[in-house]
Amino acid sequence: MPQAEKTSLTGLWHGQFSYPLAMAPEFFIANLLETSELIGGSIQETVQNGRHKGKIFHASISGHRAGNQVQFTKRDETPPRVHSVHYEGMLNADATEIEGTWTVPNAWSGKFLMIRSTGITQKAAKNVTEKV
Repeated sequence: MPQAEKTSLTGLWHGQFSYPLAMAPEFFIANLLETSELIGGSIQETVQNGRHKGKIFHASISGHRAGNQVQFTKRDETPPRVHSVHYEGMLNADATEIEGTWTVPNAWSGKFLMIRSTGITQKAAKNVTEKV
């Protein structure tokens, strides 16, 4: 069994997604919690492009994982940007990166990359979760 299949996704992740147009990439921080094969969590993103530049958006995440395949839906909850974004990616062998594509149905799509933060370990994230 590859190492990534044994490692929980729980923890803090730094991410970047790109648009299909000539726009600068956007960056986000994701706090993931994996229980069995289910994934939940939240994302915070400070907008770098367009009319909402500088605004902070919050979103919830729900999805699942099957081995190294990760799928989740991000539900943006900050008006006027209330919509869902579907993410599908692959977890690398040492469970430090998730890379794939995102899609807003019938609108946009692009690539994303998430890198596990070294600032919080899985054990520390588990301890925080147990206290809540």
